[in-house]
Amino acid sequence: MVTIIKIKKRGKDFHARFSAKMRIYKYVIINRLSRPVLDENRGWHIINKLDLEKMKKGSKMLVGTHDFSTFRASNCYSKSPIRTIKKINIKRINKKIVIQFKSKSFLRNQVRSMVGCLKYLGEKKWSLKKFTEVFKSKKRTLCAAPAPSHGLFLKKVIY
Repeated sequence: MVTIIKIKKRGKDFHARFSAKMRIYKYVIINRLSRPVLDENRGWHIINKLDLEKMKKGSKMLVGTHDFSTFRASNCYSKSPIRTIKKINIKRINKKIVIQFKSKSFLRNQVRSMVGCLKYLGEKKWSLKKFTEVFKSKKRTLCAAPAPSHGLFLKKVIY
């Protein structure tokens, strides 16, 4: 596999973080009985079979401009919890579930917290009604535990 890197000269006002127009994060769930060997620490290993359709329905509620206080870490330094998620894509590839989030910016722990809540949906611990109530509550204390960091990858930054 050959990777081609394109390099463009930028002005002095360019900032790698603040000049980004869009970010795409990917979260990997390894959904099978046996522990991953080659993919150890490259995804969240979940033994219970997850209901992908229910997770997709829940993710649709997150797309758009919303107050994401429910998914915001207590040490988040952002001035506002309002964010716009452009797209969420969930697909199963063999025994992996890959969730992609596309937005200009995210709150601290937002993606991992959303994945934690989507997992509860997939495991049928929560109904879609409960998921909606938690999301609209804007209370971090009602949120599911955040997914582990080792499943989260920054896939692409668009400038």
